[in-house]
Amino acid sequence: MSSADEGVRLQKLLARAGLGSRRVSEGLIAGGRVTVNGQPAGLGRRVHPDSDRVAVDGVPVSVRPGLVHYLLNKPAGVVTTASDPEGRPTVVDLVPAEPRVHPVGRLDADTEGLLLLTNDGELTHRLTHPRFGVEKEYLAHVDGGTLRPAELRRLREGVALDDGITAPARVAQPQPGMLRITIHEGRNRQVRRMCSAVGHPVLRLVRVRVGPLRDPTLAPGRWRPLTTAEVRRLEVAAAGADPDPGPGPAAGTAGAGRSPTSPE
Repeated sequence: MSSADEGVRLQKLLARAGLGSRRVSEGLIAGGRVTVNGQPAGLGRRVHPDSDRVAVDGVPVSVRPGLVHYLLNKPAGVVTTASDPEGRPTVVDLVPAEPRVHPVGRLDADTEGLLLLTNDGELTHRLTHPRFGVEKEYLAHVDGGTLRPAELRRLREGVALDDGITAPARVAQPQPGMLRITIHEGRNRQVRRMCSAVGHPVLRLVRVRVGPLRDPTLAPGRWRPLTTAEVRRLEVAAAGADPDPGPGPAAGTAGAGRSPTSPE
């Protein structure tokens, strides 16, 4: 039997996925922190990346070959689909054609900002499913000037929309007419509807963070691959243990988000 048939050594896959050097990865395995298909893995274990499920401390690790993860700063006027019957530019047009990727969630055409694209189906599911509660942060430039304390409180505690009351959100007002809003739901055009419900329609909406990821240096229309460390941070965030992204400057041109099927 060839070594390919036997699989790949687990410590090699962990190192490739950014968990540390092979020596560090061996320590993770020896410490009982690594599972394969839900069972504790031992040193010397070989795995098949296409079929075996690897996790460290209960958090899945992307080990399947050929996975790519891109971070895009979506400009206004670009739609979050693979193709558009109206002929508008799409987010898929802005990243490499191969391998084929899909957007993680959606931004409506008027919304700008940070959007993930990948061919990693499992991570996509975890990042978009409401059960995992991955945060998205937005800057909203709104009409009507300074919000009153009662209006801010409504946004923070929950706003009654036609599809129910929104979950609690973190809301700050850095300056008159500007809100920093962090939510973990993905309802259709949620941030826009929340602001309209309190009498301050959105004039411009920008997503500045997805889970633990920010990048204020990424220009509109530009993309970059995620580092292995960033992919791991997303995996941890999607497991319900979102690391603190830190204060970080806001991306002045990064935009708002939505669920896999409904635009923000």
